[in-house]
Parts: sequence; C-alpha cells; structure tokens
Amino acid sequence: MIIRLEFLPISLSSSPKPFRNPDPKIPNTFASQKRTTTTTPSTTDSGIKFRRKLLYLETLKVNPSRALQKNPKFRSASLASLKSVEECLYSMGIERSAFGRIFDMLPQLLTSDPYADLWPVFDFLLNDVQIPYYDIRNSIIRCPRLLVCSVDDQLKPALCFLRKLGFVGRHRITSQTTVLLVSNIEFTLVPKIQYMQSLGFSYEEVVEMVLRSPGLLTFSIPNNFEPKVEYFVRDMNGDLKELKRFPQYFSFSLEEKIKPRHRLLVEHGFSIPLSDMLKISDGEFRAQLIERRLRLVDDKQRLRSHKGVVSVVPVSYSLSFMIFDIVPTKEVGIYCTVANFIVAETVNMNSACAKNERIYAEGLARS
Repeated sequence: MIIRLEFLPISLSSSPKPFRNPDPKIPNTFASQKRTTTTTPSTTDSGIKFRRKLLYLETLKVNPSRALQKNPKFRSASLASLKSVEECLYSMGIERSAFGRIFDMLPQLLTSDPYADLWPVFDFLLNDVQIPYYDIRNSIIRCPRLLVCSVDDQLKPALCFLRKLGFVGRHRITSQTTVLLVSNIEFTLVPKIQYMQSLGFSYEEVVEMVLRSPGLLTFSIPNNFEPKVEYFVRDMNGDLKELKRFPQYFSFSLEEKIKPRHRLLVEHGFSIPLSDMLKISDGEFRAQLIERRLRLVDDKQRLRSHKGVVSVVPVSYSLSFMIFDIVPTKEVGIYCTVANFIVAETVNMNSACAKNERIYAEGLARS
C-alpha cells in the first residue's frame, strides 16, 4: 500500500482504482500475489520471533514450557525486553549460569521492567539495607524472591521490624540474612516468635536465640519446630535450657542427623551436649565415639590391673567388633584407619598386659 501511495497518486475525492493488467497475455495474478505477501510474512515473522525467544530461554537453561505456563505475558514480550532483564541482572554481578535457576523459580521475572521492578530492589539493598555491591549477587542467589517483592509493601516494613527486633550493629542484616526480608511480618515472623515463647522462653531469650541463629525465623512450625521439640523432650529427655544455649539444633535434619547420632550415643552409653553431637561431621563424630569407647576400655583395663587381674589379648577382639559397629564398612578410608588403629592398640595392650603379668608374678615369688 505504501508503494502504491508513492508511485500512484490517488485523488482524495475518489476511491483507489483497481490495478489494470497492461498485457492481456500475462495472467492478472499480481494483486493476489501481493495480498499473499502482506499476510504470510507477518505470520512467518511472528513464528520466527517466537522460536528465537524459545531458543534464548534454552541458552539460559530455562524450561520454556514452565515459562509459558507460569507467565502468559512471555508470548507477547519482545526478545529485546527479555535481554534487558538479563543485562540488568548481569550488571549487578549475577552470572549467566545462575539465570536458569532464578527464571525457573520465578518465570514472571522474564517480562519484568528493569527500571520499574528490578532497579528499585537493588537500590533498596544497596542504600537502605547497606549491602555492599559485591554481596548483592549472594543476596539474590540465596533468595531470588527479593526481585519480585514490593519495596514499599514488603521489604521496607520487614527491614523496620527486624531492626526493632535487634538486627542492628554486629547483628545487622547481611547477604546471609536478606532472606528474612521476604517473610510476612504478621503471618510468618510474629507466629514463630510467639511459638518459641510458648515453649517457656521469655521474649528477651527468644530475641537472643534468633540473633544467634537467624534461620529460626525461616523454619516451619509444624514441619520443623514441633517434631524436633517433641523428639528432644520425649526421646532425648532434654532440658529446654540447652536449646537456648544451642538454637542451631533446629537447623539440623531430624531424620538424617539428630536421630541417628542420638541413637548411637544411647547404644554405647554416652551423653554429650547438643553442640558436640551435631556441629561436627559424620567422620569426626564416629572418631570421637571410638575414642570414648577406647578410653572406657582403657579405664577398665587399668582397673583390672590394679586389682591384680590380668586379661590378655581378647580385649582387642571385643574392641574391633565395637568399632565395626560404629564405622560403616563401605567407608574404605575410615575402615583402613580404624583397622590400623586396632592393630596398634592391640600391640600396646599386649605389652601392657605382659608387663602387668610379669610384675604380678614377681610379687607372688617374693611372697
């Protein structure tokens, strides 16, 4: 139509005249071909553009099906607008390798406006929370939901509440604790504080626990607090004052760490503080358990020698079976270390027993 207006002037008082075929021998198909070229390319172009957007998501390792399902606006968004979001995040130190996880978790970010939606969040983190620029990446990676929260309706009120609670000075909000800013005050933060108070802790004690272990404000009451408190009181016969001293207890898995370690201690007749039971690795825990058993065996050996009772090698055999009960045989490294340790202890015990036996025999000869 534009070409027609340029080259074929048309009177404003009359309607455009139909195209005339100058050569009757040539079929009059130009008009129909022109109509085809005005519709088909637009459909083809839109399909190509949409395909390019899908390929772009794949390069970011984003699931296109999920993005389309969770964010219908993606269909009409331009590729340039999608890339502007990427450029905004990248400018704040977030690597491209992290985009797949972020966009899969929050597909609505794909069609967000960097200036209206993202920059206000970054400005809040930099100036209000005072997170250093190089730590902004850690905040977002740890909690991408920050990017979809309203600064005025969610982030600022949460920051004000947390600061009144005591998150100031050396306890100030950092990139490790910005996750607390996405929590609803009325339905998330306050109920958890009230629950801990219901256990018998004062408000001041709860604040102290929360400042020492901020993760307490992120745990679920029915899925975390309640089952762990029940096990601690009923099965471990624990004193709640110990939870005050070690609130990190709630950050450990009940089924994978708390129960197995407690049962091992019970089976071998030991009782240790919560921090000693949970803070160390599995290998260190088993090593400490073996060490305690060795001390127990050594104490019994010494007690027998003082009483004049001589027991030779068989103690080493019971010791080896005890260690195999503690250390899984599939852990080859620990298994070899323990095996060597058993041999050394056996040699030491044999020499000690032989010495005791000699002294005892000499004493009988003198008498």
